Amino acid sequence: MWTGATMRTLRLMGAPTDAGAGTAGARLGPEALRMAGLAAALQQQGWRVADGGDLTGPRKLRYSPQMDSAALQEVVSWNRLLFQAVQEALSCGHVPLVLGGDHSLAIGSIAAVADHCQRQGLKLRVLWLDAHPDCNTPETTPSGHLHGMPLACLLGAGPARLTDLSAMRPALQPEQVRLLGVRSVDPGEEAFLAAQGLEVVRMPWVQAHGMAAALDKVLDGVDAQTHLHLSLDLDALDPQWAPGVSTPVPGGLDLAHMRWCMQRLCQSGRVGSVDLVELNPLHDVHSRTARLAVDLMVWLWAQDAQKTQSSPEVMAR
Repeated sequence: MWTGATMRTLRLMGAPTDAGAGTAGARLGPEALRMAGLAAALQQQGWRVADGGDLTGPRKLRYSPQMDSAALQEVVSWNRLLFQAVQEALSCGHVPLVLGGDHSLAIGSIAAVADHCQRQGLKLRVLWLDAHPDCNTPETTPSGHLHGMPLACLLGAGPARLTDLSAMRPALQPEQVRLLGVRSVDPGEEAFLAAQGLEVVRMPWVQAHGMAAALDKVLDGVDAQTHLHLSLDLDALDPQWAPGVSTPVPGGLDLAHMRWCMQRLCQSGRVGSVDLVELNPLHDVHSRTARLAVDLMVWLWAQDAQKTQSSPEVMAR
């Protein structure tokens, strides 16, 4: 976490993989974020930025309509790499910012954060900001794609090689998780969410009650002893704003919602780690989604959110 001058280094780590996805493109996300000026934008907010480049892992050679042993092994390899990289960053007092890549990467990232919190005696709150709950299992998944299963894996339901990354098994407990922006849920996921008792703030609720009320629910109980992890899938945004994703879903968050969300998280001072995932440059329009992602990170890490450029200004560049 950071407050004031505490912990002023953001550690960027690219994970160029779409091994968990059913379509190509997310592996190009880290480079697109760098080309959109992520490091420079964060430095302008007063942060020291340490960019260690991309992790080196297996590259997906084919896209199967169902999960196969090769895809599973690739996802396991990438998550083991991320588990080690995030652990090392946290041990140095840095804030890890994982540049994805597909959302299956969150298994290793969040498992490392959970281990860190246990060692440090901190409470953990995970904000899963996504159009999808990503709570399928191999038994319930309609697609077979592992990027639809990471939260279930973190809660102990999934392939053993993905649920045993952390010394804590499962890595997460349901009360540590809040989901926001959800609007596309498979039948098996509905059953899983109900069984786990997960707190899910769905888009109809946000539209009825407002983003401020939604964030009150998400941040309830977050205090000075809480490490807040943001797992941000860019498909949480409506496709009109963020076309460059692999699984767009209409009816998502707009720019005002997302800016307000990033500001509130920034003001909490408790964000200690981030996944920024599912940017697919092959689907983007003139790098619009990449530039928007940079804009959101500026708001998240702003010294004074009132002085940052507005999203429309960034989108017009």
